[in-house]
Amino acid sequence: MLSTGLPQGAVPKLERPGPLRDRVYEALLELITTRALRPGQHLVESELAGHLGVSRQPVREALQRLNTEGWVDLRPAQGAFVHEPAEEEADQLLTVRTLLEAEAARLAAANAGTAGITALEELCAEGERAVDADDVDAAVAMNARFHAKVMELAGNTVLAELAAQVDRRVRWYYTPVARQRGHQSWIEHRALIAAISARDEQRATDVMRAHTEHTRKTYHERPRP
Repeated sequence: MLSTGLPQGAVPKLERPGPLRDRVYEALLELITTRALRPGQHLVESELAGHLGVSRQPVREALQRLNTEGWVDLRPAQGAFVHEPAEEEADQLLTVRTLLEAEAARLAAANAGTAGITALEELCAEGERAVDADDVDAAVAMNARFHAKVMELAGNTVLAELAAQVDRRVRWYYTPVARQRGHQSWIEHRALIAAISARDEQRATDVMRAHTEHTRKTYHERPRP
């Protein structure tokens, strides 16, 4: 087995068009975000290049960019490793997420129309089906889409841009606790939809704040490998 240890079928196809280095960057970032490449895992340029069907140069450039952004650690004489986030690092990001999402929920309650609420209900139903099927990847993806929709319904462009900056890391931290959160997470989503539908801004704020805090607490209490 290759030391990169990628699961069968985990390697995304490189989308075209666009600079190759950017497509390799996006592919590696997706593998890290979904934890197909695990925190602390050694990243060997030649093996990653082989998986992605490219030369080593765009892989090297992508790893350097990922290092700059804090996703990868480049260690002298050792090579590249997927970053292992400290508990404090995760706590700080998830705390900021709570602030952003609570405000988004309040604005969504003030602004969402019937079509937006229907879209939330459909996303919630898909997420519940993913949990029923024990499809963690799909549940994580649907969770991200649900929260993105709430942010969209908030109608605040600046807030959405700030949230987009932390979205990948939220997915990264949520993935290892998605199964543990399970149905409870979607029960909380249903409560949020009810608050938004009722145009209850305070209730929507409180539900979202409690929801994101539950995820933060679950992350810190997760079983360690």
